[in-house]
Amino acid sequence: MDTIKKLSAKIRDVKDFPKPGIVFKDITPILSDSELCKEITRLMVDRYKSQNIDAIVGIESRGFLFGMLLAYELNIPFVPIRKAGKLPFRTIKHSYDLEYGSATMEIHEDAIEKGWNVIIHDDLLATGGTADAAAQLVNTLGGNVKGFSFLIDLTFLNGKEMLKKYTSHIEALISY
Repeated sequence: MDTIKKLSAKIRDVKDFPKPGIVFKDITPILSDSELCKEITRLMVDRYKSQNIDAIVGIESRGFLFGMLLAYELNIPFVPIRKAGKLPFRTIKHSYDLEYGSATMEIHEDAIEKGWNVIIHDDLLATGGTADAAAQLVNTLGGNVKGFSFLIDLTFLNGKEMLKKYTSHIEALISY
């Protein structure tokens, strides 16, 4: 079975989480399969190893899982973007609306060097609000968003449309 089929088989649907009417795509079963995690990481590395990428930006918290592995394998820095109040040093913030609420994300003010080319990684693309907030933070620090990387794209929510203003390189391993 190929990696994408294995990935699809491991994703668990959780109905009515985090609120009624939402079907949450749970990636935690993937994490119990170390070989599949290696295969997923290899697929992502192959997409970016020939590009001039200076850092991987991972979005809290599930974007940290494969984002860090991708940065490690590419031998480049990993930069976390977290919910407000979670980073210990001076930060910049961006507030935005989600499909089921609102949030504020922040990044350390010295996390991205001016001119760096970055890939923003998260586990899932829904409406694009969180990835858009991350891209705005990267741009504020002088970074260039060269691409977005996701495990899952919920295509029916059209999140890619919001992100096209940054780049046409918006990739997911699996789409629903």
